[in-house]
Formats: sequence, structure tokens, C-alpha cells
Amino acid sequence: MKKFFIILLLVLGFKIGTAQEGIPIYQDYLMDNLYLLHPSMAGAANCGKLRATARQQWFDQQDAPNLQTLSFNTAVGENSGIGAIVFNDKNGFHSQTGVYLSYAYHLQIGGGYGDLNRLSFGMNAGLVQSRLDETSFDRTNFDPIITGVLVSDSYFNIDFGASYLYKDFFIHATLKNPIFQNREIYSEGFESTNQLRYVVNAGYLIAPRDSDWQFEPSVLYQRTDRTKEQFMDFNAKAFYDLNESTVLYMGASYRQSFEGAEFADGATIQQQNLSLLSPFLGAKFNNFTVGYTYSQQFGDIQFASGGFHQITLGIDFLCTKDRWSCNCPAVNL
Repeated sequence: MKKFFIILLLVLGFKIGTAQEGIPIYQDYLMDNLYLLHPSMAGAANCGKLRATARQQWFDQQDAPNLQTLSFNTAVGENSGIGAIVFNDKNGFHSQTGVYLSYAYHLQIGGGYGDLNRLSFGMNAGLVQSRLDETSFDRTNFDPIITGVLVSDSYFNIDFGASYLYKDFFIHATLKNPIFQNREIYSEGFESTNQLRYVVNAGYLIAPRDSDWQFEPSVLYQRTDRTKEQFMDFNAKAFYDLNESTVLYMGASYRQSFEGAEFADGATIQQQNLSLLSPFLGAKFNNFTVGYTYSQQFGDIQFASGGFHQITLGIDFLCTKDRWSCNCPAVNL
């Protein structure tokens, strides 16, 4: 039975950890950081944005997954946007570091300049270095696969996608890692280890009249082509205008996988899907933003009892006040 537990933990750890190609998708997109997920959002907001995130899983476990990102994006003229992302991602003996450069074009398809009715297209071009550290592996038990050294490999890939924003409605679709890549650090030349991913999310802002509150339900769907993994995020977010210079936001995100891992429970075989609940809280004061997200995994089998913690810090710059006539926090917050 122990063997089944180990297999289950490895599979679930792959899903919620950082064993992905490029930047893992967590809930940081809910922290006024849509550009980190969708290149078509580069320069889409009324301000340039600088965002830094740090995520740590399972504080009570050594070499637990952790991720750091630094992103920047701003408008160039009325219809273009540029951006850049640097990230560092580590999960036990595996790690990856990368940089992406972005360009987006925003097309006004209706209304005047102050009316938000835009179709945007964007693209990332990135270089990622993956590393597998085998220096601490036990070499006394001979295994021809283990080299006992730090193995690294670099690869180039792109992301591209589109966004449509109409007043308080938004929808984004992004394709990540579409270029075939054969990274011999994992595949030994036999097959591609690249993870083509499809990401779609949409939402709508509900703004009651004469109220300081606004509410934004949204969903996100992602699918990894090679492993057939699928997830859904169901998000509920609320904004509160504390005063003219301060906006508070809070909410929760629930992530559910479509498939699970099997494990033995006595004489029966059970299946456990990934389930994560992530409450979050943040504030925007003038041009500064700060946010915190806590994620808790559910299920009978868990690797550790601790949750996952993430902090987001940000600065806005070169703002065009009251550019859009709608509330639309995706571009106005």
C-alpha cells in the first residue's frame, strides 16, 4: 500500500507543484496580474505595471516547490503594448529559470476611444533553462540513468493568444509552448517533453448602482496536451472602494482537476482528484498594490499538512486616468 501512496503523491505533486514547462499557472492572475498569464494583456491597462510574486509550498518540507516571478508591461502608443517576464521555479531536484519578451496589438472595434471594446492579440518569445541536480544522489546503487552531476538544457518557445474586453466583460485564450521541443535532459532523445497548454478564462463585473462594492465571478480552464491533464478554476472576487485612493479586493478560487490518481485503501482502489481552495486578499493604494493568497489542498492523501503561500507586490506607472468609461478593473484597477 505504501507504494500506491508514493505514486499518488508524485502524481498530485506534479499537478500542484512546478513540474511544468514555463511558468506554472497558479492564482496570481487574480492579483491584478493578467499579463503574467496572457501576453495579449501587455499594455492593455490604463497604467504600466510592474509585478513581483513569490510562492512557497509546504514550509515544513525541505526542497518544497517555490516560484518567483518579476513582470513588467506597458502601452506603447494607442494600440501597442510590450512586456517582459523573468522567473525562477524550483521543485526538489528539478528547477527552471527563464525570460520572456512580449508584444501585443490592441484593436478598437467599436465605440469611441474611451469606450472599452477591444480585441487584442499578443505573443511571448522565451528562453528557459531546465536543470536536474543529481549531485546528491546515491551512486552506490548503480543506475545507468543517474549521472551524479548537475544536468542542464535550454530551449526556446513561444506563447500566443487573444483577448476580448467589452466594458465589464472579458475573455482570454492563450496557447503556451506550441513549438515541438526535444529536451534530452528528460527524454533522452526519444520523444518531446514539451507541454503544449491551452488556457481560457472569462469573467464579468457586477457593479450595483450607488454601491461601493463590485463583484467579479470568473472561470479559468487549462489543458495540457501531452499528459491530458485538465483543470477548472471557479473564482469569486469582490472590490470595495474604501476611499478615492484605496481599493480593497478579496475573494476565493476553487481549482478542480478532471482526472485523479489511484491509490489502495485496504482491499479497494480509490481515486483522488486534485482539489485546491485559495482565498486571497489585496489592496490597491494609489499606484501601489499588495496581495496575499493561501491555498489548501483537500483529499485523504496529502504530501504535507501545510498550505501554499503566495505574495504579490506591484507598482503602476505612466497612468492615463479615467481612460475608460467603464468600471472594468481588468484595465482600470
